Amino acid sequence: MQEDFDQDDAERISANEVIEGLVAVGGVVTPDSLLRAYRTGVFPWSSDPVLTWWSPDPRAIFDLERYRPSKSLRKRIRREGWTFTVDRDFEGVMRRCAEATPSRPTTWITGDFIAAYTELHRRGAAHSVEVYARDDLVGGLYGVSLGGFFGGESMFHLSPDASKAALAYLVQHLRERGFGLLDAQVPTPHLTRLGAVEISRGEYLARLRHAMALQVTF
Repeated sequence: MQEDFDQDDAERISANEVIEGLVAVGGVVTPDSLLRAYRTGVFPWSSDPVLTWWSPDPRAIFDLERYRPSKSLRKRIRREGWTFTVDRDFEGVMRRCAEATPSRPTTWITGDFIAAYTELHRRGAAHSVEVYARDDLVGGLYGVSLGGFFGGESMFHLSPDASKAALAYLVQHLRERGFGLLDAQVPTPHLTRLGAVEISRGEYLARLRHAMALQVTF
């Protein structure tokens, strides 16, 4: 699950240990290819100039049983009076995640990604969380859902901590629905600060199989 990175994060992502997670190059981003990939623990990351598919080791996840939002985040949520919705504006969240920022001039979320994930959303296999300040969309995230698995893809914020609030809301929602796994993809210092933990690829794949077998819905 990616967002704006600081320089340390950018350096970490380009390091050799991430390259070891590259498992395939080429193909096309379609709803069906995405579903096949996620079912095997693989996700796409960039399509310009060529599509790449990844399964990093170690893997970042948010432990649904142990994750707790910080005290400062809980205070900010109460102070801001944000409202949260699910699937109210999936494509809008994706397009916000794709926008350039001062610290991230380009993203991997190109038009083919938006088209494919939006179609997954129409099929009921991709979902979004939105954070609103009155009528303004100030934060959110989106990802893929299969059984009791949710693969977080990207998040954004226009107000400080709004993406963290979206994550906290997502975790609570997944707990209430009986989900077993929240994937955060590539470990980074940013995700660690948000509360992500690292597990081996082997453990991740075992958890993925168990989660997908759960008879739950988003």
